[in-house]
Amino acid sequence: MQITSWNVNGIRAVLKKGFVENIKSIHPDILCLQETKAQEHEVVEALKNFSNTYQIFVNSAEKKGYSGTAILSKPTPLKVMFGINIPEHDQEGRVITAEYQDFFLLNVYAPNAGQGLKRLDYKARWNKDFQAYVTALDRQKPVIITGDLNVAHQAIDLKNPKSNYNKTAGYTEVEIQGFQALLDAGFIDTFRYLYPDKIAYTYWSYRFNARARNAGWRIDYFLVSKRLRDKVQDVVIHSDIMGSDHCPISLIIDVQ
Repeated sequence: MQITSWNVNGIRAVLKKGFVENIKSIHPDILCLQETKAQEHEVVEALKNFSNTYQIFVNSAEKKGYSGTAILSKPTPLKVMFGINIPEHDQEGRVITAEYQDFFLLNVYAPNAGQGLKRLDYKARWNKDFQAYVTALDRQKPVIITGDLNVAHQAIDLKNPKSNYNKTAGYTEVEIQGFQALLDAGFIDTFRYLYPDKIAYTYWSYRFNARARNAGWRIDYFLVSKRLRDKVQDVVIHSDIMGSDHCPISLIIDVQ
């Protein structure tokens, strides 16, 4: 099975930048999108080219034009759930959980700690509550977590670690420890597991010509329950695919 994840930074905007052709070239079994920035009916309309091939599930933010996630799935899920059952966190369309025969798949757009780290305390609460949610699922069957988690875990995961540490959203000790706690709870960062020393990024700011200079961050992930570790065949970062300030990533895994 191939699962692909992409923060599209606006589903309607990315449609104008070769999105349909790019996804068809990857041809995933399941596609997880983050930051759709549209209401449910607008997302469904934007994805109409895929409606004959995929079932489409959408979680939109209450605030229009903000956040939002979607899952496009060829296999039919047993069940689809929206949010993490905590009202404080479930107004921004950040999580979709699809249950399949052998695993739960979570499509996640984690909160950003914000300019000036104004949402860092909220991000810490979200991390704790999200971890409780996924570990409860993990007790039922294995879990695959994908999406934009808005954190670089280690210095190797961003171009300029020293100048960003504890100053920039996505690379504060609070966020790093929140991510580490998820790993300690029984999850594997699949890319780093397969490629411990490889430098690769999934996000580049639109400012400062960052993508051309490859001054990026790896903040998009596939995490899996430890008992799925041996089923992971590869993780691909599609850094050549344009259209967003993030690139797609794909997990090849032996599950049904």
